[in-house]
Amino acid sequence: MRKILAFSLALVPASLSAVQAQSSPQVAWFKDLKVLSNVAVADNGDLVFVGSDTRVHRTDARGVERWNYATGDIGRAHPIVTPQGTVIAASYDDNVYALDPAGKLLWKTKLDGDVYASPALRADGSVVVATAGGSVYALGPGGQVLWTYKVGAPVFSSPAVAADGTIYFGAQDNQLHALTPGGQPKWAFRAGSLVFSSPAIDRQGNVYFGSSDRRIYSVSPEGKRRWTRETGLFVNASPIVTSGDLVVVGSYDGKVYAVNTTGEDEWVYDAGAPVAAAAAELADGSVVVPDLSGTVHAIGRAGQALWKIAAGKKIDTNVAVSDQGMLYFSTEGGGLSAVQKQPPLADGPWTTFRGVPSGWGHTLTVQEAQARAAARKAAANAVLAGRPSAPPSRPAPPAQPPATKPPTPATPPAPTRTPEQYAQAAGQGARTLDGRVYLPLADVAGALGTPIRLLTPRTATLALPGQATTTANVRAVPVRYVNRLPFVPLAALTGLPGVKAAAHRAPTGVVLTLAGRTLTFPLNFPALTPLRSQPEYPAVLRKPGGV
Repeated sequence: MRKILAFSLALVPASLSAVQAQSSPQVAWFKDLKVLSNVAVADNGDLVFVGSDTRVHRTDARGVERWNYATGDIGRAHPIVTPQGTVIAASYDDNVYALDPAGKLLWKTKLDGDVYASPALRADGSVVVATAGGSVYALGPGGQVLWTYKVGAPVFSSPAVAADGTIYFGAQDNQLHALTPGGQPKWAFRAGSLVFSSPAIDRQGNVYFGSSDRRIYSVSPEGKRRWTRETGLFVNASPIVTSGDLVVVGSYDGKVYAVNTTGEDEWVYDAGAPVAAAAAELADGSVVVPDLSGTVHAIGRAGQALWKIAAGKKIDTNVAVSDQGMLYFSTEGGGLSAVQKQPPLADGPWTTFRGVPSGWGHTLTVQEAQARAAARKAAANAVLAGRPSAPPSRPAPPAQPPATKPPTPATPPAPTRTPEQYAQAAGQGARTLDGRVYLPLADVAGALGTPIRLLTPRTATLALPGQATTTANVRAVPVRYVNRLPFVPLAALTGLPGVKAAAHRAPTGVVLTLAGRTLTFPLNFPALTPLRSQPEYPAVLRKPGGV
């Protein structure tokens, strides 16, 4: 068990303290932003949320406001930031709002009740919205009602859209419902009590949710029960599905459960207080989840405690994680805290509430998954290089007028790096661990043109240059994390088709070549063959009774 240290944070109010392991992060800043809803994170790092002041807010990554828009009431639904930069938000005034990237109203549509559940964005640009009035709506890109389904009971569970377009949500009639893309009922699965929990979807299309009957459920795409896992109290939190195919969800019994997709426990973590918020898996394989006592927990891949931040005020909303390495959490009263230099989200089927930081709530298409992976990689490389992130591939919100912009001067897009600069960017170079040579994965993939298709706690799947479209030309290699960054063994890289490796004691280090690209990593060769002092008379010293 690591020694836990308690200390106060100078940059935040006295009520916000941290209880952490020595390697734990600190809260970089705390701001009273009146945050009430979950926080959505745009591709460029901007934050979007609904406040207790009945306004939709958009800030930059530092919490500096870009704009706000007044609604008719408060709201707690997770906003959406679409690929075009449009913000879709809902409130308790029964309305759904669409705001352009500058904060101007595009449309608003009035429904039949408060919108507590978070909307889901479909791939065609339409939105699925559920209400406390007991209805589910599909709204077109212009806000027009495409269809309505009457559930007959309030819906507080946020709809999730599967790859085939099926819409899943729980309701206060104790059932998980499945609708066709056109709003027709497919089936309903009955749990033992109310379903507040929002469903998560795995790679095979299986659905996971919790219920007030103290159970975690797994249901097939056909509506058949696959398994249940009992907990000590009700499960209102929403599950996630990690990159390693674990279903992770907290319960009011104060525990966080990690269950594999066949229903067997992988680990159970004791948070010590009820858990109402969803977890989030980071790229290093850790899981971050807050509890109602106000503590944010980071849990390791084996279920061990990594660090804790004790805020001292209730947390019932989910953590938000940006591609740029910022982790945010809000506490009762609306304060927002930011933790810097964290890994982005892991690349998995449903690694955070609503699936992606911008809150879409649907299973990603192949193209969307590739775009998300590219965005994370670009942001991570920029952070490693110590530069602000380059503009995202999707359209970014237009700049505000000079009078309203923060005083920080604009930074031009980062220039393209040479292969050697990739190695320099991480500041890591090659590593020798247990007698083996390891290279930083992100820099190897970026310089050699081998995109990372999937990153898990143990492996990385790489696509070979010019051949990324076929399954036969992707390769899985083992990874090992050092200071939360993934490293890949040199021996594994040399097993890839077309890769050549050479090591030179001075002055270069390890040289890799693939498809005409060359990459050099510095390497501490003496670390590979350290000198060890030997006794002058080893035979005498080994002899029983020798001096």
